[in-house]
Amino acid sequence: MFALRPFALHRHVSASATEESRLRRIALLTAAVTLALGSVCASAQETKLPDIGSSAAELLTPAKQREYGSMMLAQLRHYDYLLEDPLIDSWLDTLGTRLAANSDKPRQPFTFFMLRERQINAFATLGGYIGVNSGLVLTAEKEDEVAAVLSHEIAHVTQQHVLRGVERAQRDQLPILLAMLGAIVAAQGAGGNSSDDATMAAITSGLGLMQQRQINYTRSNESEADRIGIQTLYRSNYDTGAMAGFFQRMALATRSNKANWYGETPDYLMTHPVTTTRISEAKERAEQIAAKNSITAITATPNATLVERIAKAPITLPPNAAGTDNPLLPNGIKLSDAGLSSGGTGVFDYARERTRVLSANSPRDALREYEKLGLDTDAKRYGLALAQLRGNQTAAATEALDALLHKHPGQLWLSLAMGEAEAQAGKHAAAEARFDALLRQSPNNRAVALSYAKVLNDRATAAAGQRAQAVLRPLLGAYADDPLLQQTFARACEIAGDSIRAGEAYAEAAYLRGRPEQALVQLNTLKRKPDLDYYARARIEARIAAITPTVLELKRQGVRDEDLRRQ
Repeated sequence: MFALRPFALHRHVSASATEESRLRRIALLTAAVTLALGSVCASAQETKLPDIGSSAAELLTPAKQREYGSMMLAQLRHYDYLLEDPLIDSWLDTLGTRLAANSDKPRQPFTFFMLRERQINAFATLGGYIGVNSGLVLTAEKEDEVAAVLSHEIAHVTQQHVLRGVERAQRDQLPILLAMLGAIVAAQGAGGNSSDDATMAAITSGLGLMQQRQINYTRSNESEADRIGIQTLYRSNYDTGAMAGFFQRMALATRSNKANWYGETPDYLMTHPVTTTRISEAKERAEQIAAKNSITAITATPNATLVERIAKAPITLPPNAAGTDNPLLPNGIKLSDAGLSSGGTGVFDYARERTRVLSANSPRDALREYEKLGLDTDAKRYGLALAQLRGNQTAAATEALDALLHKHPGQLWLSLAMGEAEAQAGKHAAAEARFDALLRQSPNNRAVALSYAKVLNDRATAAAGQRAQAVLRPLLGAYADDPLLQQTFARACEIAGDSIRAGEAYAEAAYLRGRPEQALVQLNTLKRKPDLDYYARARIEARIAAITPTVLELKRQGVRDEDLRRQ
C-alpha cells in the first residue's frame, strides 16, 4: 500500500561523484513514482471497512493495475535499484507465494521483489507488486518476521486499500507514471541551473505528496492489515507473534536511535507508525488466534483423552502464548510449537547473508562488515566466502565452501557458490560437472541455470556460449518476462555467433527494463539485416507491432528515452 519513500539522501554527504549521480537518479525515480501514484495510492480516510460493492475496481481494472505495477518495476530495474539475484528471488518468491496462497484472496496475483536499499522498509502498490528493502531482511532475526511484514503488505492489497484510494481520487485525471518520470528526466537533461531547480521542485512536490499520504494513512487500514496479516501467518504455519515482536523491536530501535547502520529512524516506522496500542493489539490478536485454534484442535478429537488431544493438536503459538494460565491445560503443560520450524523455507539464514553481501557497496565493505559481525554461524561463514569470491579471494572462498559442503552436503546455495569458485579458479571441468549434476537434480531450476550460464558466458568461447544457450533455452517460455534471463541468454547467443537471437534477446531485456523506445530501435535495426530467415523476421515484426503503441503513447506524452536523445 505504501508508495516508495525518498531514501534518506542526507546520510551520503561524503559520497563520490558516481554515488551522487546514482542517488540523484534514485531521487528522480522516487519523486516520479510518488507523483504518478499520488492519486491512485492515496489512502482512504474512511474509518469503516470497505463496502463489498465498492466501485473502485470499475475505475481501474485488474489488468490496468498490473500495468502500473509493471511500469514501476521496470523503472526500478532501469535505475539499477533492484537486487536481482536468482537465489534471493527464489527465496522471496517462495515465501511470498506461500503467504499469498493462504491470504483472503489466494487468486490475487502478486509479484515480490528485493531492493538494494539498506533502510528498513517494505511497500505494496497497484497490481499486487510488493517490494522489500534489503535492510528489512538484514534486521529480521528469523524468517517469521519477514513473513509478518509481507503478510501485512499482502493484506493491504487483498483489502483493496489501494483501490479505495483510487475511488476517492476519481475526480482527478489518472496520471501516467512514465510520463511523470519523463518530465523530471527531461528537466534534468536540459542542463544548467534551471534543470536543477525543476528537478528539485519535482522532488519537493513528491516529498510533500508523500507526507500527505502518510497523514491520510488511517489507523483503521493499518489495524485491518495487521489483523488479516496475522491470520495469514497462522494459515501459513508461521509464528503469529512475529508481527508484534518485530514492531516492538523497531519501536525500541527508534528510541535508542540505533535502528540501522546509519543510526536513523527506519523508513518502515515512518510509513508504518508503531504505537504501544498497536503492538498490544497485535499481541492480543495472535493470542486470540492461538486460543481459538487450540480449542478447535482439542475438541475435534472427542474420543481422546485430554493429554492425547493436546499432543495431537497441530498448533502454532506465538512465544509465551501457551502456558499454565490457559484454563484448558493441566498445570505445567504447554502445547508444542514444533510445527513452527516447518513453516519456513529453511534457507532464511543463507538468504539474509547473501542479501548482506549483494547489497553492500563493494566486496571490501562486505568483508569489513563480517569482521564486525563475527562468524558464529555457518550462514555467516557462507556470507564471508561469498564476499571473498566477489573480492577475487578465490582460494580462501574455496576452502571455506569446501568445509561447509562437508557439513551440509548437497546444500544448493553452497553448491552453486562452489561451482562459481571452481570456475573462477580456472577449474572449468570441475565446475561444469558440478553444475551439470545440479541441473540433473533440479531440471529447469532458474537459479541453477542462470548461475551456470553466467559461468559459461564468462569463458566467452563459442562452445561455452552454445552450452549456455542450451541451458537457458528451456526456461524462455516460463520466464519470458525475466530481464535477467533475457540479458544472459542474449550474451550466450552473442558469443555463440547467433547475432539474430542475441539482438532479439537484448531488445527484450531493454523493453523489460523500462526502455521500450530502445527496444524498438534495436528491433528495427535487426529487421534490416539481409540474413533474416522467415521465422526470425516474423518474430521481430510481431514484437515491433506489440511495442510500437507503447512508444507512440510515450511520445504523445512528450516522453523520450534520455539515452537516445544524447545520441
